Amino acid sequence: MACMKLGSKADAFRRQGQAWFCTTGLPSDVIVEVGEMSFHLHKFPLMSRSGVLERLIGEASDNGEEDSIIRLPDIPGGVKAFELVAKFCYGVKLELTCANVVHLRCASEYLEMTEEYGEGNLISQTELFLNQVILRSWKDSIKALQTCEDVLPHAEDLHIVKRCIESLATRACTDPNLFGWPMMERGPMQSPGGSVLWNGISTGARLRNARSDWWYEDVSSLSFPLYKRLISAMESRRIKQETIAGSLAFYAKQYLPGLNRRHSLGESSIRLAAAPSEEEQKHLIEEIDSMLPVQKGVASTKFLVGLLRTAMILHVGPSCVSNLEKRIGMQLDQATLEDLLMPNFSYSIETLYNVDCVQRILEHFLAIDQSTGGASPCSVEDGQLMGSPSLTPITMVAKLIDGYLAEVAPDVNLKPMKFQALAAAVPDYARPLDDGLYRAIDIYLKAHPWLTDPERERLCRLMDCQKLSLEACTHAAQNDRLPLRIIVQVLFFEQLQLRTSIAGCFLVSDNLDGGSRPLRGGLTGGPGEGGGWAMAVRENQALKVGMDHMRIRVSELEKECMSMRQEIEKLGKGRSMWASGPKFGLKQMCSAQAGSVSDQGAKNGKVEKVKDRHQGKQKKKKLSPDG
Repeated sequence: MACMKLGSKADAFRRQGQAWFCTTGLPSDVIVEVGEMSFHLHKFPLMSRSGVLERLIGEASDNGEEDSIIRLPDIPGGVKAFELVAKFCYGVKLELTCANVVHLRCASEYLEMTEEYGEGNLISQTELFLNQVILRSWKDSIKALQTCEDVLPHAEDLHIVKRCIESLATRACTDPNLFGWPMMERGPMQSPGGSVLWNGISTGARLRNARSDWWYEDVSSLSFPLYKRLISAMESRRIKQETIAGSLAFYAKQYLPGLNRRHSLGESSIRLAAAPSEEEQKHLIEEIDSMLPVQKGVASTKFLVGLLRTAMILHVGPSCVSNLEKRIGMQLDQATLEDLLMPNFSYSIETLYNVDCVQRILEHFLAIDQSTGGASPCSVEDGQLMGSPSLTPITMVAKLIDGYLAEVAPDVNLKPMKFQALAAAVPDYARPLDDGLYRAIDIYLKAHPWLTDPERERLCRLMDCQKLSLEACTHAAQNDRLPLRIIVQVLFFEQLQLRTSIAGCFLVSDNLDGGSRPLRGGLTGGPGEGGGWAMAVRENQALKVGMDHMRIRVSELEKECMSMRQEIEKLGKGRSMWASGPKFGLKQMCSAQAGSVSDQGAKNGKVEKVKDRHQGKQKKKKLSPDG
């Protein structure tokens, strides 16, 4: 922490109870009362530094008082600030720090300690320290801004609050990567160039660059009014909206215990001990809602849901709750099932989960999806999703709602009309398959066995039997909880899917036959004939031809291996015959054999037969030992 030393004399003050005494040896001639504390001092040191004290002491002397009594009930900083002011007037050693400079600056202004009453007076010293040290340091500016809370009107008049906020906003909006070190301050182990020092020698190693959220924790220590002004100053400098939303989320988690359910017990107890009252929390939620950027995705859905859940617990105003529901609805495709499982916090509602809130959020999402054009409707053929393979936001939301319906279905207090309204709110084209909806309906029917047949049929009409997979059809056909009419429809479409699948298998089998007409037509047709099917047939034919070539090549290799094995066996027999001769060794026999072959080739022209024999293309003649 930066400091500035003032004065040179040894400390000459001592405290006795609620009184301070100067130990210079001279009897005091003035008493300054600040709150419940009294300071027994001398007139000359005070009058030579402060215009206010000069006037007050003069007025007391004119009244004929032997020991002048001066009362300063409104001095900024109170007893601690005046104690430092008195030491400054006597020239006693003291230190200006980020923790006391604001109080001393305000107190010196209050006491009129200008240059008129001595060169290097307290106003000029505190201003110099503020401008050249405090406002150039992130940490010191934060600390100084915190101390402004105690003397806020005076700090505002002297523009200390504004100067601190401007300094902090400028540093937070500056990219730390431009400087090569984190904006938090250079430490004693870091050089001005950003490299790490060891025994004063630069190692060349660089400190890791700071992230964009490096300042979140520091500013969360500010009171909300000062924090709000700081965020406003950052927004005027066009800081990223994602960064603002991240800071608001971090700040909210420090002061809203409801957002920290998953934290450890120790952390939670610390936060709960410093938590504001319920009224303050309600006001904080409303303020954060008004400060959050409106763009989709800048704030995480999990944070927005947590904020909405806390707002419901604290019974925040309906306009704030509605705004949070709209924010969540704007990015409902980014939510998880756990996010939507919000318990009811009202005794007037019987259901375990707040289904009405989820339905309102879904309606907001659908309204935005329709206004922006939404995604192209998806179609299903033979149980397969046609069109783009990637899920669109509307299909993701449909899957999410089906999962939510399955979770809330076991609630015996959930009315059929409410379940049906939420399920029917999802457009038909948003569900490529109705398996998830069928599962939710089945769970609901199992948990509500007292439903009448018309109510069961109304629920089952929510799903399209043609959009059930074969597995779902098989399960539904054996489900005695479904109405008979629905089971008949399921069986019909199950048979239709099976026939279509079998027909497709036969068609593929025929196309793999090289002599079939459809294959030849696909290969020889023009560019517009056959379409994607012709391309698939050509690929299958190419694969078949490649496999035929491979099969032929393997057969040839097997024949060659067989021939080589026979040659090896014959050579082995011949070698054994040569080795059994009584008069010739192997070397002499090879020489004799070579001579015999050469003589016969010269006489009758059979050199070619010898070459062919070595190449393995004719049968070899047996050689006798005598050549």
